Amino acid sequence: MKKNYKRVITLLLTAAMGLSLTACGGGSTSTGTETGSGTKAESGKNQGDKAVIRFFHRWPNDPKNSMFQELVKEYMAENPNVDIQMDSIINDQYKEKIRMVVSTDEIPDLFSSWSGTFAKEMIASGNVMELNQVYDENKEWSSQIAKASVDGFTFDGTTYAIPWSQDGKVFYYNKKIFADNNLQIPKTWNEFIAVLDSLKAAGYETPIVEGLSDNWAVLHYLGTMNQRMLDPEVLAKDYNAETGEFTDPAYVEVLKKWQQLTSYMGETSVAIDHETARNTYFAAGEAPVMYLQFAEIPMLEKVIPEDFEYGFFNFPSFEEGKGDPDGLTGAPEGFMISNKAKNPEECVKFLKWLVSKKGGEALTTKAGDISSVAGAVDETNALPSQLEAMDIIKSASTLVPWFDNACDPSIYTVYGQGAQAIAAGDETPESVMEQVKEAAAGLRK
Repeated sequence: MKKNYKRVITLLLTAAMGLSLTACGGGSTSTGTETGSGTKAESGKNQGDKAVIRFFHRWPNDPKNSMFQELVKEYMAENPNVDIQMDSIINDQYKEKIRMVVSTDEIPDLFSSWSGTFAKEMIASGNVMELNQVYDENKEWSSQIAKASVDGFTFDGTTYAIPWSQDGKVFYYNKKIFADNNLQIPKTWNEFIAVLDSLKAAGYETPIVEGLSDNWAVLHYLGTMNQRMLDPEVLAKDYNAETGEFTDPAYVEVLKKWQQLTSYMGETSVAIDHETARNTYFAAGEAPVMYLQFAEIPMLEKVIPEDFEYGFFNFPSFEEGKGDPDGLTGAPEGFMISNKAKNPEECVKFLKWLVSKKGGEALTTKAGDISSVAGAVDETNALPSQLEAMDIIKSASTLVPWFDNACDPSIYTVYGQGAQAIAAGDETPESVMEQVKEAAAGLRK
């Protein structure tokens, strides 16, 4: 992206210095922090005259942790009758912890959640508050939240979370390299392969790069490719643990295309992680194409040269595909309220304050993420690339959930490991799908 927005860029990059170096997969093992009174409240009981809110999320690292602490401190100063006690642990540990407590009396009053299958798992506990009335009673507030993000937490007409951030995943490409080689943005898979062939012929040994040692990065590809190729009804049936079979021949075709694509990534890709691929190969101009999240924009901006310009294009369609070619892989994250919360009105009030233009602006300027709130992100507080990202998210026909939020861990773990083995030449698409079918059969028993 052009570098004529120095003030905004400096602001964002300084604030984002503490960002985790990988998008979905990374971070430290920090155990969290507390704010408010500093004393944990038993089952959300009030402390003296103050209404206690136990707030649990997955961002113990800066800049997000500091951002939340500042926002919580400001809110409590404005609302001295409220004591927000915040705790956080990193990503995978968070998933384990919230799964353990969501069905118990230890469930936090407020907690962060991914959309898709993960959200359904939280809802299945019976301990998540329905929020339709919250949305309906304040249209001035709720109408500012991106509908596609709200839809990610809506099941059978009932909404269970308030989305906080939104994200998407697209191919980033080196504009100068594409221009120098007279390359056009590919719309279909065959056009994409032709572009990679042209780049290879132009001397780029690794025309596209990925850190294939990161399983989550592999899964992002597979989830998108399955969505592009499979009939939506087949995909919905197979991603359901009770009905999944994975017998459609199109799954093997997807893995064959995966095998084809990874042949352009070079031998190094199987040994490196996503961060290394992004910072060492794509940012340095050695690999002209990479599949990245919009949340990685601040991370990329920290390492690219001054004159580096990048653009975006969505995952190409498969000529024989039956899925929506205009879907965008990515998903909102949001906050749920426990229906066991002792102070539900105060929880709602706080979330409305947090998921607002004010909170959304903080999310973008201090953490580099894209807010789900209309008007929170504009040319005064965001990079041009982030504004373009917002437009892409808005124009998407649907948001396709991350693969590891769309189906059971027994499925996506086998899928991801198998795809890594395919890239390394140790498995075939057919053998991997046999393993996936076995895993699906085990879930149906």
